[in-house]
Amino acid sequence: MTTIGLTVSLATILIAAYLFTNAVEILGDRLGLSQGAVGSVLAALGTALPETIIPIVAILGAVFAGRDPHSAGEIGIGAILGAPFMLATLAMFVVGMGILGYRHRREAGARVEVDDRIIGRDVGFFFVAFAVAAGVGLLDLAVWADVLVAVLLVAAYVLHAVQTLRSGGGLEDVPERLTFWHHPLIFRAPMWAIIVQFVGALVLMVVGAHLFVGAVEQISEALGMPAGLISLILAPLATELPEKFNSVLWVRNGKDTLALGNITGAMVFQSTIPVAIGIVFTDWNLTGLSLLSAILALLSGGFIYSRLMRKQHIRDWHLLVGGLYYALFVVATVFAVLLG
Repeated sequence: MTTIGLTVSLATILIAAYLFTNAVEILGDRLGLSQGAVGSVLAALGTALPETIIPIVAILGAVFAGRDPHSAGEIGIGAILGAPFMLATLAMFVVGMGILGYRHRREAGARVEVDDRIIGRDVGFFFVAFAVAAGVGLLDLAVWADVLVAVLLVAAYVLHAVQTLRSGGGLEDVPERLTFWHHPLIFRAPMWAIIVQFVGALVLMVVGAHLFVGAVEQISEALGMPAGLISLILAPLATELPEKFNSVLWVRNGKDTLALGNITGAMVFQSTIPVAIGIVFTDWNLTGLSLLSAILALLSGGFIYSRLMRKQHIRDWHLLVGGLYYALFVVATVFAVLLG
């Protein structure tokens, strides 16, 4: 049943990602939004829902259902930390592979053509917010201090979203047809149909995430491994698929700002809103692999940010570097398991 649950959740997320990519571009065009707003806010928020739902279901669900708060806290913290870690490392690697694979059909080739201002703002916000989150995990703060930090993180995301929504640069090559709209007489899909597909895709993502929570708990019990470790590795790996799949589709079509913004915008969200929930509702003590994942995420994000700030072009191999940080974490995890 665990294998079936993982397979169903995976298929659900992939289908939802395909429908979401199509709907979000058309919706952004109808609303007159910029590339930054569609990629870093609208798409990033939508595809960030699954991995955001996991810690909420695990942490708050345990509180109201009376389940083991320690195990729920481990799963919640693992999912909260794992999301930005996967985005800053493995997701960047996957986009780099997409650019490498499609370089012969792309006008820009192996070069990543993005709006440096939009992507640089995303990665800069992420670096500061996640550094604060990691720092709080090393300190034993009073409850009021934890709440204050959480409020500041939420305010930081609101500020980032407002700045991004105000940025310019219109959408290019918007899909002509909505996937679920094939009217014989009306070619242009009405707004209600776009919203239905957009919301429906998000609902599918949430369903997939809900299935995954139960599967993670069963796997951790079957393997005799800590739930937090399983959640840190497996939960984001599956729930980050929307960002990866959406971005590869956009990379193939030469829409690099949308592709990378979808990931970097989610990085900002995941380092603020879910972290605020974790700081307030869990012990939020970062040690061992949890701390290592935060450090590696900051190193990977910092590498991309340094190139953007120096006005240096990003190429496919710069994104592939994220895979090295992910591989380093996997090796550390294997040693941690072997050594008990």
